[in-house]
Amino acid sequence: MPIPLQDKSSVDQIRRRFDSDVERFSILETGQQAAMDAPLVLELVARSAARHARPGGTLLDLGCGAGNFTLRVLAEVSALNCVLVDLSQPMLQRAESRVRTATPARVTTIQSDMRLLDFEPASFDLILAGQVVHHLREDAEWELMFNRFHEWLRPGGALFVADYIAHDDPGIQSVMLEGYAAYLESLGGPSYRDNVLACCEAEDSPRSLKQQFDWLAKSGFQDFDVLHKNALFAAFYAKKKA
Repeated sequence: MPIPLQDKSSVDQIRRRFDSDVERFSILETGQQAAMDAPLVLELVARSAARHARPGGTLLDLGCGAGNFTLRVLAEVSALNCVLVDLSQPMLQRAESRVRTATPARVTTIQSDMRLLDFEPASFDLILAGQVVHHLREDAEWELMFNRFHEWLRPGGALFVADYIAHDDPGIQSVMLEGYAAYLESLGGPSYRDNVLACCEAEDSPRSLKQQFDWLAKSGFQDFDVLHKNALFAAFYAKKKA
């Protein structure tokens, strides 16, 4: 039986897990290995985001972890002001130390649940959200955050999301879950597979790409598409009208 949304892990429980897992999120070459195609997604997001960045612009990295997505974008466009946000202070400290070596521009860190953030409209040229929005719970939270993404972007700015997703059709969801389980077992065996899947069930509440694209359109984005998709993982972009 799936865990009801109200019984999923709390923000504090998720924060404590990430506090103790900094090293695993600090490997730029592989990215987060539990996410399928992580190196390819890092590359696609970085190169695509760089096409929408300008030197001196401002990047917001939500759920920045140890800073991998920002570091890859900075390898393409170095002079970006960076705002790094994460629940975990140890993650933020690692991200800040790495990012400061990669850009001469301003680096700001904020320890926060993304639902509590308050930025001025049109504050950012780029928003990165890597493996973070699947922690949202009720549909209203998802819709609110997509509205904020649109509001926080400058005209012509772009949102890049790489995340764990779901499929609306139960049969297809089952097929995709079987594929992900096999991938995890190939990485670390049955015990690793079971631990990761249990963590996903306890912590995550992903939505389908269709549902997320519906929210993008409702929030005002007119230009959005898939960058990559494999089983239960996808990367996509959305541009705010210039």
